[in-house]
Amino acid sequence: MKESATYHIIEREEWMEFYQNSVAPLTKEELDQLKGLNDQISLTDVEEVYIPIAHLCDIYMKQYEALQEQKLHFLKKDVQMKPFIIGIAGSVAVGKSTTARLLQMMLSRVYKTKKVELITTDGFLYPNKILEERQIMDKKGFPESYDMARLITFLGDVKNGAPEVKAPVYSHEVYDIVEGEYDILTQPDILIVEGINVLQLPQNEQIYVSDFFDFSIYVDADSDLIQQWYLDRFGVLLNTAFTDPTNYYYSYAVGNRQKAFDMAKDVWRRVNLQNLEEFILPTRNRADLIIHKAENHRIDRLFLRKY
Repeated sequence: MKESATYHIIEREEWMEFYQNSVAPLTKEELDQLKGLNDQISLTDVEEVYIPIAHLCDIYMKQYEALQEQKLHFLKKDVQMKPFIIGIAGSVAVGKSTTARLLQMMLSRVYKTKKVELITTDGFLYPNKILEERQIMDKKGFPESYDMARLITFLGDVKNGAPEVKAPVYSHEVYDIVEGEYDILTQPDILIVEGINVLQLPQNEQIYVSDFFDFSIYVDADSDLIQQWYLDRFGVLLNTAFTDPTNYYYSYAVGNRQKAFDMAKDVWRRVNLQNLEEFILPTRNRADLIIHKAENHRIDRLFLRKY
């Protein structure tokens, strides 16, 4: 095992030895339903990589529950467990949504009596109307495009056990917030929060999203690979959007395909790559666990924080 100043660097072949003799708690059909549009993942990946990750989450969660119980005893208060919150960060198109959905299903199967919920921070983007008014539509996904005060309030309410908490819904089909539609959370035991911005440091806020996390994951890959995955995903979106005039990608799907891909490459360069390099990648070393991907989304090594 290699070491850095803050991480144990573990090759996949070594990682898979840490928690053996386990069978993937889902079928191939279920796994296919969880995948992102162009993500590559197999049951072998689940057994060799993700089952040890779920076991690691279990270690962190038991420590968290023990600490909460001891603190409440110290304060002479009744024990009332707060939800365990997992943050998952990474670039657009790197596969973090698949990781989040897979982890949610696995933890739901492992903890049959616990309520495991998942939300994405896309729902806390400002609506397109506001982005246009502020002239930052081309900065969608950058820190200024999120209603961070609302996201922080949401996480505070969840962490403090509010009976019911609403998360806004974002649609990738219409490329905007769905007005009047919400995901309702009713006191989850485990909450997974997935988004490009979840490990970013505060701008003007005194607290930030990651302050609510009890375990955090960053999904990582070289930017050239992520660009290719982004363009591959764009192609899949075009192939599925041409029958739906309400889909945001419809005009690109029925138009000149080369021009559509030229536009996508420009968006990657001006928006997604800049956002990755300036605001997302600098948060990588704040994660408890880094999952590194190589060609074809293959996980080749993991970085586990020492301290």
